[in-house]
Amino acid sequence: MEKRYNAYSEFLKQKFGAKVYKITLDAGFSCPNRDGTISSCGCIFCDDGGSFSQAHSNRLSIEDQVKIGAETLKNRFKAQKFMSYFQAFSNTYKPVDELEKIYTASLNHPDVVGISIGTRPDCVDDDKLKLIHTFTPDYYTWIEYGLQTVHDKTLLKINRGHNYDCFLRMYEKTREYSGINVCLHIILNLFENYDEMMQTAQTIAKLEPDGVKIHMLCALEGTKVAEMYRNGEIDFMTEDEYVSTVCDFLEYLPPQTTIHRLAGNGLRTELVAPRWIGKKLDTLNRIDREFLRRDSRQGSRFKLV
Repeated sequence: MEKRYNAYSEFLKQKFGAKVYKITLDAGFSCPNRDGTISSCGCIFCDDGGSFSQAHSNRLSIEDQVKIGAETLKNRFKAQKFMSYFQAFSNTYKPVDELEKIYTASLNHPDVVGISIGTRPDCVDDDKLKLIHTFTPDYYTWIEYGLQTVHDKTLLKINRGHNYDCFLRMYEKTREYSGINVCLHIILNLFENYDEMMQTAQTIAKLEPDGVKIHMLCALEGTKVAEMYRNGEIDFMTEDEYVSTVCDFLEYLPPQTTIHRLAGNGLRTELVAPRWIGKKLDTLNRIDREFLRRDSRQGSRFKLV
């Protein structure tokens, strides 16, 4: 079925002429919202793995993680090229000289064509942006900022540790470095009503980000959200509600913005609720069918002004 949104996987295939997959890496980073610098308890949705989705151990070298990851993805998905993806915790939260060694080590594999660095806006500065910018002539380069929402009251409730203005300042600063692409992470159902979620869509649309990754709030073992769910303090969207909301959200985004994720959160062994998010393909198919039913697509309600 035709995708009525700008799927990142297809965008990469067109750009590089081959299947391109992310190799998720753990370089042993921490986070200022967990180590006591800002807070010691972190965001209420973040588990002990720092949103890390693979089983690699940071006891393996970065080179070994890339090598093993590439071999696994080649065998499983017939992948041909790769992006090094620093996912766990805040992947700019070290001195620049250490970051340079870590990032460079991830690019030594002959089939790696790019690098993507997940982080927080309060863990980035000019020196780090200058370093990341040095990779842009030879590698497709991304920073992924965990924004989650544009509403400060929600950022406070989820114990994010920064406000929207902090994000906006660093987003604008990052935009000064040509060649660094920016992906924004958004979480739906963060104690917000429908209008508030659509306000986030319309606000970030005006920024015209290169990419957006949409998550559904879920409860993972060991998180505050799981505790709240078990205490009856929170409930989650049904799959139908999520599909409808995602399509509405995408209609507000610029058509050229690449969509990096729309479904799938958490390992099955760690997922408490909602259980339906473990059926990624089913959710993606429902999104396709909903756009078809509406005869709509990403960007159909996009307005820059």
